[in-house]
Amino acid sequence: MKVGFIGLGRMGAPMARNLSKAGHELTVYNRTRSKAEHLGVQVANTAADAARSAEIVITMLADDHALENVVFGHEGIASAMQPGAIHVSMSTISVALSQRLAKEHRERKQAYVAAPVFGRPQAAEAVKLFVVAAGDPTMVKKCEPLFSALGQRTFFMGDQPEEANVVKLSGNFLIASVIECLGEALSLVRKYNVDPEKYVEMLTSTLFSAPVYKTYADLIVKEQFEPAGFRLQLGLKDVRLAMAAAEAQAVPMPVASVIRDHALEGIANGMSDKDWSSLAQVVASNAGLNGRK
Repeated sequence: MKVGFIGLGRMGAPMARNLSKAGHELTVYNRTRSKAEHLGVQVANTAADAARSAEIVITMLADDHALENVVFGHEGIASAMQPGAIHVSMSTISVALSQRLAKEHRERKQAYVAAPVFGRPQAAEAVKLFVVAAGDPTMVKKCEPLFSALGQRTFFMGDQPEEANVVKLSGNFLIASVIECLGEALSLVRKYNVDPEKYVEMLTSTLFSAPVYKTYADLIVKEQFEPAGFRLQLGLKDVRLAMAAAEAQAVPMPVASVIRDHALEGIANGMSDKDWSSLAQVVASNAGLNGRK
């Protein structure tokens, strides 16, 4: 399958490699060209060039602003994609932008599928991502060979693309909630001189054995916040997007407000580029535990 792939960050680069390994014909584009040249596939000079002859164009970008520029900006993909070609957005973006993309591509007789993923860079490398897809079922089916090359399972959420985006935002909100609550629980037991490693071993071996608890509890106890698998700045972005989606449907999310404020506190104190598990460090600092194991 002829694929244009745009966005070669910590997630996008391993995803592109896995598509190439699976035998798909890739043309890639990245704003910083050097990140594309080591992949051993064709490198485009512009996003439009990556999309011009592609059957499917995948975007994996940091935020709404970056995606809007790539789709609608000068040399953007919307003006270059052929009628019938499919744009698959695998980024974590707002519900509103997903709705706009569906409308704009439909007017150009192009297709649009939302397919954000759950998983950190290590999961992307190991083809262990979970793909959450929504859109025209016929178009989603055409994309399935690509999803199979990227992840361990695909979940079809509905025929409106924004359904996948709200699922992704709600999931990231839940992960952030786990980090916040782990931070609070660990701060509590540390104040009573409980060994945090023993505490985490007990939790993750019993009632809280899910991967999300094991992954983030380990990062928090070891204070392994760099290099970031997912930066705190991006975590704040996702919580804000979840809150915007909630406000649009009059859904109160008071826990999200707490997480937003703690993320802002961390960023104000120079933690923007640390892993978002460092949210727990903000909680610990507020409990007077800075520098205290």
